[in-house]
Amino acid sequence: MNNMENLSNQYYIDRQNDFESSARSYPRKFPFALKKAKGSWVEDVEGNRYLDFLCGAGTLALGHNDEEVNQAMIDLLTSDAPLHTLDLTTPVKDRFVHTILSLLPGELKDNAKIQFCSPSGTDAVDAAIKLCKTATGRSTVIAFSGGYHGMGHGALALTGNLNAKNKVANLMAGVQFMPYPYSYRCPFGLGGEAGTKACINYLERLLNDPESGITRPAALILEPIQGEGGVIPAPVEFLQAVRRITAELDIPMIVDEIQCGIGRSGKLFAFEYADIVPDVILSSKAIGGTQPMSVVIYNRKLDKWTAGAHAGTFRGNQLAMAAGTVVLNRVSDPAFLADVVRKGDHLRAAMEQLKQEVSIIGDVRGKGLMLGVEFINPKGKKDVMGHPEPSGEIAALVQKKCFEKRLIMEKGGRNGSVMRCLCALSVTMDEIDTMISIFREAVREAADELA
Repeated sequence: MNNMENLSNQYYIDRQNDFESSARSYPRKFPFALKKAKGSWVEDVEGNRYLDFLCGAGTLALGHNDEEVNQAMIDLLTSDAPLHTLDLTTPVKDRFVHTILSLLPGELKDNAKIQFCSPSGTDAVDAAIKLCKTATGRSTVIAFSGGYHGMGHGALALTGNLNAKNKVANLMAGVQFMPYPYSYRCPFGLGGEAGTKACINYLERLLNDPESGITRPAALILEPIQGEGGVIPAPVEFLQAVRRITAELDIPMIVDEIQCGIGRSGKLFAFEYADIVPDVILSSKAIGGTQPMSVVIYNRKLDKWTAGAHAGTFRGNQLAMAAGTVVLNRVSDPAFLADVVRKGDHLRAAMEQLKQEVSIIGDVRGKGLMLGVEFINPKGKKDVMGHPEPSGEIAALVQKKCFEKRLIMEKGGRNGSVMRCLCALSVTMDEIDTMISIFREAVREAADELA
């Protein structure tokens, strides 16, 4: 081993291949070793700088190494305050809890409780299902096709994607999947308002039909904007109808805001676009201010747990609470959220323009700085709506070209056909324009190669 080897991306990638699980995913797409990070930029061990439009899968709301966030953690580290507290309270925890509760909408603000979970969002999902089953005494759960709720055994059962499920037997029983409105590839072949109404009608009739074969569920869970499913925002009409139906039937409504929440959509919570108040909110990723944390926020009427009904060794992450308080205060500022919308509109307009210039983009969608570009094979088979089939191969080619041009973006959606924007919410307009320039060049090159 010599010094030059230590500075090589390949050196570290080879070592990772040797000792790390074959389940690793990002290194297969981004074969480098990171050394530094600041704002929206990362630098590898060879000194190459990349514009990061992945940002920890949406975790880094204020980008890498934000000075105020880091200072809050430094202050805590140098204060001799406890860093690991189980579920014991501290001034840091108290401040975080009351910050998040003060930002809740409607009647939930005065009637909320919070459960700190193990660090991953998947544990928040499992905790919420346990909570609702305990409170209602019921056993089944409604989820939606295209939804992603985590990789834990229970959360995976609620997730639509089959790749991770096919080889895992005996996942949580009692999950009933419903169609989610996806205008471009409508499950009813209708699209638009007609497709949304069909999804609403199907859900409502099924839950009220005494011959449906489906018992009343303990909960209904959905993402207001599906993330891994391909950046699909639920129409306002759909969210409002789901809230009405679940309220009428006394079914707790869980909104998974783990990826779309904490300002990414241009609202603190994406469900706020529909002016509804759910029974349960799941939050992780950005809420920890770069540090691992997940929480379940819920209406106190559901609080039927006894002591120890849900636990977790690392639910007392004080660094995450200190950093998360900074993020919540910054991101919840109306001016900050308005800026997210403005930047998102600028990016979306550029993607819409690019769609008009090439034949390999089928749809552009999203809210705020949570945007998706769906790639299609223009020569492929068309669906019942006349749209060409989604192409994960073309999306992968675009992703590869973006990386070669020093732009990091992730894929998702059906067949991995959707390139997704998960940049820092603090990204500058100049950085967005840099991303647009690189992405446009990558897409045009891919289109030319496939012509």
